[in-house]
Amino acid sequence: MAVGSYEEICADAGAIEVDRRFADKILLPGFVEGHSHIMEGIVWTMPYVGAGDRRSPEGLLVQGIRDVEGIIERLREAADKLSDPDTPLFAWGFDPLHIGGQQLTRWHLDQVSTTRPIMVIHASFHISNVNTLILDRAGLLGPIDISGVVVDEDGRPTGELQGIAARFRVFRMLGGNPLSANLTTDDVNRYAASACIQGVTTITDLHSDLPDNTVDLYRAAAERDDFPIRLVPALASASHSPDDGIAKIERLKQENRPKLHFGIVKLVIDGSIQGFTARVRWPGYHNGASNGLWYVAPEELPRIVERYHRAGIQLHIHTNGDEATELALDAIEAAQTAMPRPDHRHTLQHCQMADAALFRRMRALGVCVNLFANHVYYWGDSHYEQTMGPERAHRLNATGTAQRIGVPYAIHSDAPVTPLGPLFTAWCAVNRVSSGGRVLGRETEALTVAQALAGVTIGAAYTLKLDHVVGSIEVGKFADFAVLEEDPFEVVPEGLKDIPVWGTVVGGHVHKAPGE
Repeated sequence: MAVGSYEEICADAGAIEVDRRFADKILLPGFVEGHSHIMEGIVWTMPYVGAGDRRSPEGLLVQGIRDVEGIIERLREAADKLSDPDTPLFAWGFDPLHIGGQQLTRWHLDQVSTTRPIMVIHASFHISNVNTLILDRAGLLGPIDISGVVVDEDGRPTGELQGIAARFRVFRMLGGNPLSANLTTDDVNRYAASACIQGVTTITDLHSDLPDNTVDLYRAAAERDDFPIRLVPALASASHSPDDGIAKIERLKQENRPKLHFGIVKLVIDGSIQGFTARVRWPGYHNGASNGLWYVAPEELPRIVERYHRAGIQLHIHTNGDEATELALDAIEAAQTAMPRPDHRHTLQHCQMADAALFRRMRALGVCVNLFANHVYYWGDSHYEQTMGPERAHRLNATGTAQRIGVPYAIHSDAPVTPLGPLFTAWCAVNRVSSGGRVLGRETEALTVAQALAGVTIGAAYTLKLDHVVGSIEVGKFADFAVLEEDPFEVVPEGLKDIPVWGTVVGGHVHKAPGE
């Protein structure tokens, strides 16, 4: 209703009551997480087997595991707690690059059980490891007639499944994807709690089939006064033809309300760089690995993009490798040429390997970008040494280039791939230091604190076409705030990630973050 000094706001207000509960806190615009997933609320029902420590939705610290033996032991403990011997065991967070390159094979998982299906989902969520039982039941032990099944030097499947085709066959055998099937109210509430802990008031679920059950849960949550987030789901294009997707979006938009915003579509073109499934241009992967996987056939992509573009629907396009980014820009350029659309704001998600020439194309085409700043910390050393090599690693997630060229940008966590936490994401973009202490491209790609905070507030809101209602503190916008214990403009840049978050305010409703 008003923004300004006490005198400006209260001069003509008559009898008022001043709420001083945050007199010793710092209020920022509520953080906007422009790329995350409802899986952050689901995975905490499963054992975590990643290398780094993580904070649960309850605010508890969960210890990471640094070797395969520790992973096997945690899986055994989890299996012992399952009363039904046929219940599948799912775990999440594994990445071999974080434990010195140690691989997790089906023979390791067979040490946990040969009679219970076991699946370990990688931190990237693009790769899974399964035990022999799952391979056998899915028909992936004999002659392999599908892509994405990794084999050893003797031609035997190792239990690692990459990409979509092989994993979807396993999901069908298991009766559904453990990360999307049978969503519950508790899952949605855990997701909201994780957001509140980190000062997030607007958050995406950036890849969902959006079945009726999920839509019903989101609608019910959004009707609650105590629901502490505004949720922006994206329809997964992979599960719908363009015509069906367009029709579904038009129906879903009728459900929009202050805490629920349908209307965007997600396209996934390639895989992950650290999993060597991203599509990269010459000279390819630094260590000589084969090029990655196309999740959408290159010849099909222009047709899909053009169809949604003509329908006036905003696309969020996953492109990790620079070859995938180039393909996405080609498709957008063709669509814009066929039917010019002002302010379409199609957004490239991750876009980690783009060079300056690709950013100049983005600007010319009116394309936004949401850069995966957390990768600099979590996989920067691996990118420097194995996947990209030094030159490309120094321009990894080129926020400075986006700023200089004038491409609208946000930065994100892709939770649960990396921990949800906009202050940490901002810290990554400002300091550009890896977990091993290597500084990557700080001179050319680092943001100022103000620029990084804009990337997790108004910048992210812009990429979602919600900057008219969230992302800054202005008259007429929602009263959404992140409540901090310290001023990010007063701490040293190295301390940005350590600022405690007290909680949030969403539309005037106060939410204190749960803690240990």
